Amino acid sequence: MRSGRIKVLAVAALFLLAMAACSDDPEPGDGTSSPTESPQPSEEPSEEPAEATVAVEDSDLGQIVVDAEGRTLYVFLVDEGTESTCYDDCEASWPPLTVEGDPVAGDGIDGSLGTTEREDGSLQVTLDGHPLYYFASDETADDVNGQGVGDVWYVVAPDGAAIQG
Repeated sequence: MRSGRIKVLAVAALFLLAMAACSDDPEPGDGTSSPTESPQPSEEPSEEPAEATVAVEDSDLGQIVVDAEGRTLYVFLVDEGTESTCYDDCEASWPPLTVEGDPVAGDGIDGSLGTTEREDGSLQVTLDGHPLYYFASDETADDVNGQGVGDVWYVVAPDGAAIQG
């Protein structure tokens, strides 16, 4: 019974940490501090973005969008159109999928791939107009630990829609 409480507390702490990283509070990380390099998922993408292939993979949530290595990609419901609103502390937990050039649609992608320019000039991949992100706490390619975080982060369907179920 004690280990169950510890697990619940650990999950609650992770949730609170993720929520704090995406808050709008005027604390450090509100866009007034200088940008810092954000951590990447454990199986981190290449330091220098090149070609980004976005594909579809089967999961417990149905068909979801992943990168070329099978790492889960997410959308942020707070984003405004194609513009990313995830910077600073938020970006540390939710690194963007970036590319140099044009992204490549792998098998099963139904939505339109594109890019949007971030504040630092890098190009973030979009699917049907929604910027795509990783979740830094996903440790393996099949992880979907970011699903539903804060009721604003969701895995992506092949047509670019958030899978909220």
